[in-house]
Amino acid sequence: MSDSATEQNASCMSRTKAYVRTRKGIILAAEIGACLVVLICYAASRTPGYLGVAITELIFSTIFFFLFALSIHQQIAFIHWGWTDFIRAAVGGGLFIILSIVCLIRGGDGAGIAGSVFGLLTGILFGYDAFITFPTLKKTHAPAATESPDNI
Repeated sequence: MSDSATEQNASCMSRTKAYVRTRKGIILAAEIGACLVVLICYAASRTPGYLGVAITELIFSTIFFFLFALSIHQQIAFIHWGWTDFIRAAVGGGLFIILSIVCLIRGGDGAGIAGSVFGLLTGILFGYDAFITFPTLKKTHAPAATESPDNI
């Protein structure tokens, strides 16, 4: 019984390592790391009231990373994962950019400003994720025939 558990863990780890080598896996891993950096900067600031966006997006990015890495999204077919991932990335990018601009305008200590700068970069990363996710959502269709039925 322990051999099958070891094989499942090895399979899980190998699938996760293989997913990190894909473009989407790299972007999700970068989002997780960037959210951690922003979270640490805002936590070290004198006004740590801006932690909510960083914590929420860190949790969502981690969940989506493991859903896609372990192919769990294929087992849950009643959710359109493409649109869900696009909305997550677009909302996260917008929230990070708005929050960072508000923090930069408001000013504050060095950790808050660093968190704002990293937040802007994280917002751009989330926006890029939404940008590369959107073309996969478009439905492909067969082109219509351009010839007339009578060949005139």
